[in-house]
Amino acid sequence: MQNFVAYNPVKLFFGKGVTDKLGKNAVKIGKKAFLVYGKGSVVRNGIYDIVKSQLESNGIEVVEYNGIKSNPVVEDVDKASQIALAEGVDFIVAVGGGSVIDSSKIISLTVANNCSAWGIMKGEVRPKKALPIMAVLTLAATGTEMNMFAVLQNHETKEKIGFGHPLVYPKESYLDPAFTLSVPESYTAYGIADLIVHVLESYFGAGEAHLSDKFIYAIIQEAMEAGPELLLDLNDYTLRERIMWAATNALNGLTFYGKENGDWGVHDFGHNLSLLYDIPHGASLTIVLPAWLRIIARKTPERVIQLGKALFNTNNVEETILFVEDMFKKINCPVRLTQVGVSLDKKEEIVTQLNQKQAKGSNYEFTEEERAEMVSLMFS
Repeated sequence: MQNFVAYNPVKLFFGKGVTDKLGKNAVKIGKKAFLVYGKGSVVRNGIYDIVKSQLESNGIEVVEYNGIKSNPVVEDVDKASQIALAEGVDFIVAVGGGSVIDSSKIISLTVANNCSAWGIMKGEVRPKKALPIMAVLTLAATGTEMNMFAVLQNHETKEKIGFGHPLVYPKESYLDPAFTLSVPESYTAYGIADLIVHVLESYFGAGEAHLSDKFIYAIIQEAMEAGPELLLDLNDYTLRERIMWAATNALNGLTFYGKENGDWGVHDFGHNLSLLYDIPHGASLTIVLPAWLRIIARKTPERVIQLGKALFNTNNVEETILFVEDMFKKINCPVRLTQVGVSLDKKEEIVTQLNQKQAKGSNYEFTEEERAEMVSLMFS
């Protein structure tokens, strides 16, 4: 087992009606809130009104920025930061899924340190402080509500990258499963896929950590049980509850301990696909993972076999990968690029992008030939 430090300062409120406490708690954090949200779904489903009312009824002034995209871009973060700086806000309330909360994390740094978002993302600026963040989660997927990570993309530099810093742990996060009832089938499925891949990224990290592996298996099994049922009844609160809690535990540190924080190669490859073709994040991962596993199985067959034994009762590498594909098919997620409208004539473009960005994980290196083979597998 690798040495590790266990640390998570997020105060998380989970369950029906937990946002009823948001306003009174917000008063203890600041007087002028920067309310950040997406393209309008939280307005249509009433969550925006609930949150804004909580703030204003407790005497908190509200400044807003909306329009955060599902694959968040650096330009939105910089625009939002300019408004927040000009208005003198003292904390952020992020209402949305991973894209909104991730963007808010970087906004909290750019405002507090008066710098550019991409400077933060590229490590050119070392932040010394951050605005406090209150997160109200509306999509079970990324786990960003209880971690210190954020992802942004920059079309000018053709990069989609991650960033992590202890300063951006949300101070408080509010998770009401009822707030996810309006999420459509497709994004519900992508969220389930995302949480599964998160724990597999940990699983393939360096180090032997048996208890962490058992947490990983349990989270995947929870998703495998509740996920397909949820897609048959999107209004089932209990199933929404199960998936929401699984997604949070998939990336709050629980599965990292003793694993040197995971590999993250599947995400690196997937981020490049999303950047090129605006593929939903979860869908990019379900396309990449089976191809990635076929390459990884040559490097560490024992890890793939162990996964197969634990989840699918098989000792066969190829059977394990086919079971993984079937798992994603059962939640209506794509496993090939053609299923999301990317045609075979894009193969060289993808290979070039992956090689230029040296796509790989932390634990496993990839040659140019292996990247090309992976792309072929994503079509075949």
